[in-house]
Amino acid sequence: MAALVRNDDRIILHLDYDCFYASVFEVEQPALRSLPLAVQQKHIVVTCNYEARRRGLHKLQLIKDAKRICPDVVIVLGEDLTKFRNASKELYLLVRSFVWGGRVEKLGFDELFLDVTEMIDYNAGVLNRNDLTNSYFHLDRNDPTVGFSYDATRFQGSTFPATEAAAQNDSSSLEMRLLVASHLQGHIRSKIEHQIGFTATGGISTSKLLAKLVGNVHKPNGQTTLLPPYTATENNTSNVFQFLDDHEIRKIPGIGSRIAEKLKSHIIGKESVGEKITVKDVRQFSGMSPSLLERILGGPGSVKGIGMRMWNILHGVDSSEVLEGRDVPTQISIEDSYGRLDTLESVRRELVVLSRSLIRRVRTDLLDMSDDTAPQGRWRAHPRTLRLSTRPRLPADLGTRRAYSSNRISRSAPLPPFIFNLDENIDALAVRLVRESVFPMFRKLHPEKAGWNLSLLNVAVTNMVETAGDQKRSSGRDIGKMFQQQETVLKDWTVQEPEPSFANPQLPDSPEIESQSDDGWDDDEPWSVDCPICGVSIPHFAQLAHQIYHGDHESQPSIIRQP
Repeated sequence: MAALVRNDDRIILHLDYDCFYASVFEVEQPALRSLPLAVQQKHIVVTCNYEARRRGLHKLQLIKDAKRICPDVVIVLGEDLTKFRNASKELYLLVRSFVWGGRVEKLGFDELFLDVTEMIDYNAGVLNRNDLTNSYFHLDRNDPTVGFSYDATRFQGSTFPATEAAAQNDSSSLEMRLLVASHLQGHIRSKIEHQIGFTATGGISTSKLLAKLVGNVHKPNGQTTLLPPYTATENNTSNVFQFLDDHEIRKIPGIGSRIAEKLKSHIIGKESVGEKITVKDVRQFSGMSPSLLERILGGPGSVKGIGMRMWNILHGVDSSEVLEGRDVPTQISIEDSYGRLDTLESVRRELVVLSRSLIRRVRTDLLDMSDDTAPQGRWRAHPRTLRLSTRPRLPADLGTRRAYSSNRISRSAPLPPFIFNLDENIDALAVRLVRESVFPMFRKLHPEKAGWNLSLLNVAVTNMVETAGDQKRSSGRDIGKMFQQQETVLKDWTVQEPEPSFANPQLPDSPEIESQSDDGWDDDEPWSVDCPICGVSIPHFAQLAHQIYHGDHESQPSIIRQP
C-alpha cells in the first residue's frame, strides 16, 4: 500500500448554515418559519425550508410543480442576491471574531472552515485534570474573563461512532483536543443562532474534507465529531475508514461527476448509468493503487498527480490549508442568465442593469465608512481591470434537445477611474461605463450584429490593489493619486488582447475561455447551463441533481421547454 501522510495535529471546524436562502427570509419575517417556504430563481425552486421539504418539495423543482404538490407554499423571489450576500458577510464576521488569527475560510454563501488549532491547544493545555467537569474555555488569551464554562468530560453534540463514554484524562490526546473543539463549535453555533437568528450544522475533525463530511451526519442544527483512531492499528480499526466506506463516491468533495463515472466504469466493467459504488468499493478493488488511479483518471486535461490525490481522498487524507480571511474581495462579479438574448439593444439594456449592480457592489464592498475624516468613505482597494464575459448558446442540434455550452468567452480592459467618483449618480455611471467601456468590449467579442444568442452575461472588476491603511495585507500606497493622470497611470495596466477569432476557439488568437471562479467572496451563483431536456437554466453545481430529477420523473408528462 502506498504511504499516506496523515496530519492529525490540526483541529478544523466546518459550519454549514441550514437552508440559508430560506433562513434569510425567515430571519426577516419570523412568521415564515412555520410555513412551507420556497425561494425562487428563474422558474425553479433553488431551496426550501424544512417545513416545505416535509410536504414533498425539494431543490430544483419547477415552480409550477411545487405549487401543484403544495398549494399553500409561500414563494419568495431570490434572484437579487444582495440580502443573501449581506447576511453571509455578517455571519462570517461574527464567526471570524472568535477565531485567533482569523483563520476562517468562506465557501460560497453558507459554508465556513475554521482552523482553531491554536485555540484548542491552548485551552487543552490549561485544563485542570482534577476537575474537568468545571472547565473554562478562554476565548481571549489576554483576558481570562472572556470565555465560557463547559464540561470537559463529555463531547458536545454527536460523535461518530456514537459514544457515551467519558474522554481520556489526557489533555494532549487527539480525542481530548477534539472534545474541547466540540464545545467551541457549540458555543459559536449558539452565538450565531441567538445573535443573528440562523441555525448551523457543524463538523469537527482534523481536515477540511473530514470536517465537512462528518458535519452532514446530523442535519439540521446539529454537530458531529469524528472520533479517533484515525489510523488503523493491530488492535483498532480506523474510524476514518469506517466513516468513509459507505459513502457513495460522488458524495465525496473533490470527486466530480466525470471522475466518478470513470471509476464506476473501471470497477463495474460496463456502462454504469444509475449504478452507485462506494469509497470502499474503489479502495478495496483488486490492485487499486495511486498508479492505477493515475491510469484510470489521467490523460489530457487531467490534474497533475491526480492518482495520488484521489488515493489520499479515498483514505480521508487532506492537507489543504484553511485560507485566512480577506478584508476585501479579490474580484467583484455580477452576472445573469437568459432564455434568449440576441439583439444589440437587449444586450445594451442588460449590460446597464449589470453595471449598475456592479458599481453598487463596488461601493458596498470597497468603501470604508468608519473613517471620520472622509465623510463619503475611504476606498479600501481599487480594482484595476474590467472584465466582460459572455456565454454564447450553441445552435440547436438536429434532434429535439437543445445543445448548450458551459464555456465563456471574455475580454478585459483597464477599469475607467470615473466609477470611483462618489459625487455622480450610480445610474449615470452605469450608462457611461457601458457606453465607453463595456459595450465596445462586447462588440469585439461579438463583431457580428446578429446570428448569435447569449445565455449569460457577466461583468466583473478584478486585480484589486489595496490602499494604504490598517490592513496587514495592504500595499501601503495611496492609490487615489495614481488615478490623477489616467493616460500615464493606465498604460502599464493595459491588457493587450488579440481580436476575437471564432473559427477555432482554441487557437492562440481567440478570446480567453474561462469559467466562473469563486474565491470565497465572489458569491454570485451562476446560472451556467440550460437543461438539454427541458430548457431550464440550471446552476452549474446542480446539473447532476437536475439530471437525476428527470430520471426520477421519466414516467411523468414531458416538461414544456421555455423559449
